[in-house]
Amino acid sequence: MSDAASDSAVRAPARRARFATAVVFALHAAVFAAWTPHIPAVKERLGLNDGTLGVALLGAPVGSVVAMLLVGGLVARWGSRRVVLVTVLGYGLASPALGLAGSPSALFAALALWGGLQGALDVAMNSQGIAVERGYGRPILSGFHAWWSFGGFIGVGLGVLLISVGVGLAAQMAGFTALLAVLVWPLTRAMLGDDHAVDEHRLGLPWRDRGVLVLAVVVFAGLLCEGAVGDWAALYLRETVGVSAESAGTGYAVFAVMMFAGRAMGDRWVTRFGPARVVGVLAAVGAVGLAVALLVGGFWPALIGFGAFGLGIACVVPVVFSAAAARSRAHAAQAIAGVATAGWAGFLLGPPLIGLLSHATSLPLALAVLPLLCLGVALGSRALGGTPANR
Repeated sequence: MSDAASDSAVRAPARRARFATAVVFALHAAVFAAWTPHIPAVKERLGLNDGTLGVALLGAPVGSVVAMLLVGGLVARWGSRRVVLVTVLGYGLASPALGLAGSPSALFAALALWGGLQGALDVAMNSQGIAVERGYGRPILSGFHAWWSFGGFIGVGLGVLLISVGVGLAAQMAGFTALLAVLVWPLTRAMLGDDHAVDEHRLGLPWRDRGVLVLAVVVFAGLLCEGAVGDWAALYLRETVGVSAESAGTGYAVFAVMMFAGRAMGDRWVTRFGPARVVGVLAAVGAVGLAVALLVGGFWPALIGFGAFGLGIACVVPVVFSAAAARSRAHAAQAIAGVATAGWAGFLLGPPLIGLLSHATSLPLALAVLPLLCLGVALGSRALGGTPANR
C-alpha cells in the first residue's frame, strides 16, 4: 500500500496531530535559530571576549540537559500534549530575556532557563511524535525532524532580515512570544492526549535498560559528528582549503541541505528497508564521502564530502528515538530523554574535541575522527533491527 493510500485510512485525529506536531517542531527550531544571528551584537553590547561569551553560551545546553533529566517522568505522568502546552508558552515567555540581559551572568541565567524549556519541549514534542507515529502504523518521525531542519532555515533567515532592518533581539523575541501564545492552544488541542501512563511517572532516565544504553551510544556518536561539522566546516574551508570568507559557509550549508533531504525521505526509506539498513548504509556513505574528501582536499571534494556526511547522519536521531521508545520498558518520553541526553552530550563535546585534536595535530587530521565515528554509527545500527521499530 502506498503512503498516500495508507494515510487516507488514518483517523482524522492522528492526521490533525501530525500537522500540529510538525508545526511545533518547526517553531522550536525557528525560535532558536533566529537568536543565533544576534550573538555577535550581544557580544559587543555586553563587552564580552571569546572566553566569557563561550561560558555564557553554555547556559542553554546546561539548562537543556537538566530539564531532560526531569521531563521524561512528567510526560509519563501528564501526557506530552500538556507538557508541550506548558513548555511552548514558557519557551516563548523566556525568549525576550536573551535581549534584556545586561551582564554575562544574566545572559547565562537567561540562556539556562530558555535552554531548559527548549530541552523539555524537545522531549515532549518527540514523545507526541511517537504517539502519532503509532497511530499511523508506519515510520513518520524523520518527517518531523525534516520540519525542524526547515524551521531552522527560516529562523536564521528571519533573524538576519530583522537585523538588517534594525530590529533588536528583545523586540524580535517578543514577537515570537506573541506568535507562540497565539498558536499554542489550537496546536496542542489538535494533538493526541492519551500517551501518558500514571503508573510510570518516575523521574530520571532509564539507564538500567541495556537496549536504551546501546542506542544512546549510537546517537551520542551521531550528534558529536553533527556538532563538530557545524563549528568546524567553515574553518576547514577557510584555513585549510583556502577559500574566501564569503565561500567558507557553503560547506555547512551543503551539509544542512543534505541532512534535510535525508530526513524528508527517511520515513519512506525506513518503511521499505528497515531502520538498521537505512542508518547503516547512509552512515557508511557519509563516512566514506568525508574520508575521501579529506584525503583529496580541495573545495569541490569538500562540498561533496560534507554533503555526503549530512546525508549519512540525517536519520540517526529520529530512527534512534523511535527505536528507543519502542524497545524501552519505560515510558516513551523517558526513553527519548535518555538517548536525547546522550545526544546532547555528544553535540557539546564535538566542537571542543576537534579543537583540541586540531591544536595537537592539524585540522584535517582532527576531522578524520568524524568518518571513524560515522563508521561506528554504521556498525552500531545493527541494534536498530531489520524492520521498522513500531511494527
